[in-house]
Amino acid sequence: MPESYGKRQRQDVKARKAAAREERRLARAKRDADRAAGLVESGTPIEAADPVVLGLPEEAEPAETSRSDGSA
Repeated sequence: MPESYGKRQRQDVKARKAAAREERRLARAKRDADRAAGLVESGTPIEAADPVVLGLPEEAEPAETSRSDGSA
């Protein structure tokens, strides 16, 4: 830990981290309860990977290419 951090600063950081941990714990407990009640599907929520939603340019579908040697 850098020497420039004083005791009070370290205590503030610890308090912020503890509060963030508690928020994550409560959110996790709520998700677990919702899953148990059947309100939420089990597993990690996966969002659609739509390039437009992500702000990426649309990509054209790759065209099927045929080889000249006759193999697929």
